[in-house]
Amino acid sequence: MNAPRRRPLAIGPLRAFEAVARRLAFGAAANELHLTQPAVSRQIKALEEEVGAALFHRGTRHVELTGAGAALLRTVAPLLDRLDATVHQIRSSQTRRHVGVTTFASLASLWLIPRLAGFQATQPGIDIRISANDALADADDPEVDLALRYCHPKDAPPGSSALFDEILTPVASPALLARLPLRTPADLLRHTLLEEDDHRPSAEYLSWRHWLKLHAGPGVEPQGWLYLNYTYQQIQAALSGQGIALARWALVGEAIERGELVEPFGAAGRVTSPFAYWLVRWPARRQQPEVRAFEAWLLAEAGRTQASINRARDSATPLR
Repeated sequence: MNAPRRRPLAIGPLRAFEAVARRLAFGAAANELHLTQPAVSRQIKALEEEVGAALFHRGTRHVELTGAGAALLRTVAPLLDRLDATVHQIRSSQTRRHVGVTTFASLASLWLIPRLAGFQATQPGIDIRISANDALADADDPEVDLALRYCHPKDAPPGSSALFDEILTPVASPALLARLPLRTPADLLRHTLLEEDDHRPSAEYLSWRHWLKLHAGPGVEPQGWLYLNYTYQQIQAALSGQGIALARWALVGEAIERGELVEPFGAAGRVTSPFAYWLVRWPARRQQPEVRAFEAWLLAEAGRTQASINRARDSATPLR
């Protein structure tokens, strides 16, 4: 008895087999594949020899799958579908324009992604790829065209543009404040403070300790602390009523306007920070029209955020 053949099957006969099995007609399959009917018949015969079994019952006017043919079709059909879909995706990616953006997770989740629909509505032919990463990508990374970063002005990379600066404000869910009113800093004794567990230089200004030093009397301590790794986690915890967050205005201003979050101390509880958000460019790819279009949109959106920050800053007054 001959040992089973182990060499891979050629794709051409498999494609011919799938077409005949789907149409149950050699002539219709030949037309679909732009081949002659004898050429399709030869491919099917070669495949049957490779498999070692008949794949079709051939009648005078009809064709039927054998048991072996039906088993082979269950595997071949989805494989060819996946192959065609992958090739289509590859071909599309070569013809469509795209922009790669890297930024940190909280800015992506709370500021960039909620605004992207506006860009895509006006530029449907440009695909956007977002990489949420705290580390600044290398300038030679082919997947990245622009970066959005948060740092002190003296640390901004050369050629960067300021997007917007920073104000911080205590925020909480309306449901939490309805249950535990918060009118003065002393009332924080009854609340949990949501703190970003961050050891970077900006942490001094993002911390509740800094805010309490500016606005609360000696000995004011919260009921408890909840430490979180990322800003978006801090905001999510505030939205779900788990405590009071000291939030970055650029990331929660719209949630405040919608009433999803409330400033318990109003404008008086706002504090400033010397840190800011920056657009970092890669000069080699800056001239591509899709990158220029996305950059212009980013700067316009950032301008609206900066205007909101300016209004918040102008209305801030000291807590009494």
